[in-house]
Amino acid sequence: MSQHTLAVLVENSPGVLARVASLFARRGYNIDSLAVGPTENSEISRITIVLNLQGHALDQVMAQLYKLVNVIAISEMPAISTVHRELLMLKIAGSKQNSEVFDVVKKFGAAVVDETDGMLTIEATGESSHIQALLLALTPFGIKELVQSGLIALERGTAALSDRTLSAQGISTTHVIDVQGDYQN
Repeated sequence: MSQHTLAVLVENSPGVLARVASLFARRGYNIDSLAVGPTENSEISRITIVLNLQGHALDQVMAQLYKLVNVIAISEMPAISTVHRELLMLKIAGSKQNSEVFDVVKKFGAAVVDETDGMLTIEATGESSHIQALLLALTPFGIKELVQSGLIALERGTAALSDRTLSAQGISTTHVIDVQGDYQN
């Protein structure tokens, strides 16, 4: 089996994620990571899916995804030409006086984003291996709670899935999000 990352552009409408996820369930494929969010176009969402597949199963999955009416575009995101990231937030008991914890946080480029009631909330972003190494380093301090996002990915350089696929289908790519999150034409 080999790991594959897919970027799927879909219409931003109710039920689309359920239809995509049920396609994998019906075929018996396990999703290792799933992240969904808005794109630069308010009518389009991007789903990033990580899964392990054997042989020609990837082609079958992509063909089945394309059959879903709300799917606009699909792209496999090879590691060599893609930037992958995950977000991790966790809580551990501690205080600003606990220099060992802060040394680990600094070493991994993470940040303490909250200190309340003797608990430190730590945030980190990075590749999966970086996140796993940070978790391993912080485990001896007693992780109280953690949440980890699914993997997200973008192609390196000027290549953009949305530009090449949406323009080819006659969908406007001029909707952008300004820094306040408002949509503009």
